[in-house]
Amino acid sequence: MTFLAGASVRAQVVTTNYYSQTVNAPIPDENPNGYNTAISVSNIIGTIQGLSVFLNITNGFNGDLYVWLDNPAGTQAILLNRVGVSGANNNAFGYDDTGFNVAFNLFATNDIHFYQQLGYTLNGAGQLINTWAADGRNIDPLSSPSLFDSSPQDETLAQFLDTDPNGDWTLFLADLNGGYESTLVDWSLQIETVPEPTSLALFGTLGTAAFLFLRRRAK
Repeated sequence: MTFLAGASVRAQVVTTNYYSQTVNAPIPDENPNGYNTAISVSNIIGTIQGLSVFLNITNGFNGDLYVWLDNPAGTQAILLNRVGVSGANNNAFGYDDTGFNVAFNLFATNDIHFYQQLGYTLNGAGQLINTWAADGRNIDPLSSPSLFDSSPQDETLAQFLDTDPNGDWTLFLADLNGGYESTLVDWSLQIETVPEPTSLALFGTLGTAAFLFLRRRAK
């Protein structure tokens, strides 16, 4: 039997925590002050290895909406930044669908900003559904349409990987054009964490004792 000095056993257990908040609040029409709400997360051990944000918004005009999420440390992810606005497509107002019932996932790759170009599905209420990558475009939502084509997606949920989930997560929503009012029905967080790896030294005190015991028996 061979013992390796310094060998260790690492245990990784993925824990999934789910938080949901029912709001049923209108998002003020054509008002940059918007609406914000928060979910408090506590007593989670470990760092984020997976994250989904579920957003249920009814009615309104999808291209009007600007939505971001702050984690407890104040890092911001842009979930929606006036989807469909584009200089290349000569669209200054964005998509005119009415609502979202979507999941944003940390590892998703389909860019929600151009969802109509990617093959998309609306439910019976006219809401966009399925799983998407966050918009991530950190530009003024009233920027020239051409900037939405060139702006990098550098504020996505991927920023939250390996961070501490505990504390208040704040969702902000604003409607930046008049005529249609959206309602935030509810929103949720699904957080997957892995605790810091634990090591069990096999050649520590107990390992050494076992090794000496086996040597004596072998004589």
